[in-house]
Amino acid sequence: LLILPVSFSPSTELAFPPRGLSLRWYQLFFSDPGWVDATLFSLGIAALTTVCSTAIGTMASVGLVRGRLPGRQTLEALLLAPLIVPHIIVAIAVYLQFAPLGLTGTRLGFVLIHTALAVPYVVLVVSAALQRLPPSLEMAGLNLGASRLRCFWSITMPLISPAILAGAVFSALASFDETVVSFFISGVEHQTITRKMFEDIEFNVSPVIAAASTVFVIGTVALMWLADTAKRSATKRSGA
Repeated sequence: LLILPVSFSPSTELAFPPRGLSLRWYQLFFSDPGWVDATLFSLGIAALTTVCSTAIGTMASVGLVRGRLPGRQTLEALLLAPLIVPHIIVAIAVYLQFAPLGLTGTRLGFVLIHTALAVPYVVLVVSAALQRLPPSLEMAGLNLGASRLRCFWSITMPLISPAILAGAVFSALASFDETVVSFFISGVEHQTITRKMFEDIEFNVSPVIAAASTVFVIGTVALMWLADTAKRSATKRSGA
């Protein structure tokens, strides 16, 4: 709550309460190449991560819930491991693997690790929706002559689509907000918005950080509301 009024301060220092109202810091945020480039880079990585993690997480969820995979519990534990292992440990391990391959500071490197960190969110949400979905609906389609792929696209997919959307939103937020791993694999050319914010806090503290934080908080709240709405819709449709 303190960030919002500070972001409208005309002063060059972080001060509360503000001694006036001004949009200068929002103007600076949207016009400064450093902030714009970092924001666009993070949004691009988040978009690619969302597509990859949603596809992988959905397929993994179907395999875990509907399939008869050997070592199912082990596979599920591996998929959910990024939620348990501290990110600082993940960051060190990823850096040691990416550095010799030249993946540090590259879009591919960011997308790969962000996807690995975001997949668990999709798996949790989509698996929950599949577990509530009666298998008899899919069996009815198979008995009528439809293939498994046709049953998935025509029956399962529409019913779990709100859950898939919710998982996609969570994966986008996980990618955009990722800080620790991004610090380790960032390069000179490509910088995420989280690293840009931390560097400005350390070297150039000004209300533009409050303006940037306000913009991202509003965007995050909007996405969380969308995810919650989609999840509730998934619960209702699965229970119907």
